[in-house]
Order: sequence, then C-alpha cells, then structure tokens
Amino acid sequence: MANPVFDRLDRQISKGDYAGFDRQPSTRGMSGGAGVQDSLNSQQLQDRYNQPSAGPVQMRRVTLDDVVMKTLGLFSIVVLVAAASWFYVADHTELSKPMMLAGMFGGLGVGLAIAFKKTISVPLIVLYAVLEGVLVGAISQVFNTAYEGLVTTAVVATVCTFAGMLLGYKSGLIKVTNKSRRIFGMAIMGYLLFGLVNVVVAFMGYGSGFGIGGKGPMGIAISVLGVGLASYSLAIDFDSVDRAIKAELPEKYSWLLAHGFIVTLVWLYLEFLRLLARLRE
Repeated sequence: MANPVFDRLDRQISKGDYAGFDRQPSTRGMSGGAGVQDSLNSQQLQDRYNQPSAGPVQMRRVTLDDVVMKTLGLFSIVVLVAAASWFYVADHTELSKPMMLAGMFGGLGVGLAIAFKKTISVPLIVLYAVLEGVLVGAISQVFNTAYEGLVTTAVVATVCTFAGMLLGYKSGLIKVTNKSRRIFGMAIMGYLLFGLVNVVVAFMGYGSGFGIGGKGPMGIAISVLGVGLASYSLAIDFDSVDRAIKAELPEKYSWLLAHGFIVTLVWLYLEFLRLLARLRE
C-alpha cells in the first residue's frame, strides 16, 4: 500500500507547479520580468487577462492546523465506518471476505484516482476514508476472532510508532533527503507489486492465509520489512507537510496532505496486524 500522494506533491513543489491553483510563474531573474510574457502567445495572454482575480479561498495558504484538523476529520470517518463494519461482520461472518476485497480494491482504485487527478477532489478523499474504514473494520474482526486481543495490540503499536517517528523526525534523529526519497520510492514500488501478488495468494489459502512466507521466519521477515517501510513513510509524510507549508501551497492542499497520512496510517496498522498474527503462531 504505497503512498503516491506525497511523491506527486513533492514533484509539484520542486517545479513550482501547483495544479492550477492561481500560482503565477515567477519572473525572478528575468530582465524586467518580460520573460514570462514573451513565452506566451496572444491567445494565452488573453486567457490570463480574462481570468477572475483570486478570491479569499485561493489566496489562503496551507498551515499545520489545516492539515491536523483535516487529518483528524478523515481519521474519524475511518474509525466510525470501521466500527460499523466490525459489528456488521460479527453478525455476518460470510461477508467478511467480500467486504475486505471491496474495501481493499475499491480503496486502491480511488486512491490512484486521487493521486493522479489534476485537481484535488474532496469527495473522492472522503470516499477513500469510507472504503478504508470498511477494510479496517472487516479485517480487524477477522483477526480478532482468530487471535483475541491482537487488534488492541496493533492499535497501540501503530499509535506508538506514529509518536516515535514524529519525535525522531522533529529531533533530527530521522532524516529525509532526496536520496532517501528515491531509494524509498523504488523499494515501495517493489513492495506494492509484491503486496498485490501476496493478497491473491493469501485469499487462495496458500501459507495458511498469510500468503507468501506463511507463518515461518520468511513470513515474519516480510512483515518486519513492511512495518519498516510504512514507518519510514511517516517520516516522509512529516517532511512533505513541512515542505508544503514552506512553499506556501494553497489551503486546499491540506486535504491531500491529510489523505496521505490516512494512507500511511492504515497501511502501518495492517502491517502490524499481519506481523503480530505471525508471531502468535
């Protein structure tokens, strides 16, 4: 469950391209600022002239408070839907797999649409949170039935990891560089492809339902790798928020940043579920 949201955001920050949110090209370093004008034809100049002035919404820039509040809002949706899904699956165990598949692949499809859509769609972001709630609730009920108390442990582990990564990032113990981003990106692509194959294998019943590696040392090593990748993804998320604030991106980007945190937190929680379940065997 890779996080392409912040990769796209970072590319836009580097290029100064804010997806059409009324950010004008910089004329710094151009003689008299004429360089931009000369690069546009007459129709483009007329279109720019006809554009309405930026309103208060477009002029507002993203802040840490914006990101925190929207992250909490989306997280609340995930928790509420997960709770409903949990109780529903408890009474309809035969629907556990269909609900997990719907949440998993539905969330994947919506997540990709969000990541590659040129504009930010708040309804799609909210829909993603709902689908993740369906997945989290259904799969948590299944794991809790098989391993009593496992879900509570996974929740505590996720919260502690989030707090630890935040502390490590803010203190400078954990650093995010352009090189580490590239290495992490390549590792994530490989792990995503492996994860999709593993899901199919797991639902076929191979490896006692855990997929490739099963319950043995190889399976545990794979889960430890997944937890490690998801944990470092949090550090990249924190760094991306800092970069977005420094770049003064429009306020609406706080929705995209909050969505990115939800992607990573759900991914980390699911990795902890699998790791703890394997360690119980």
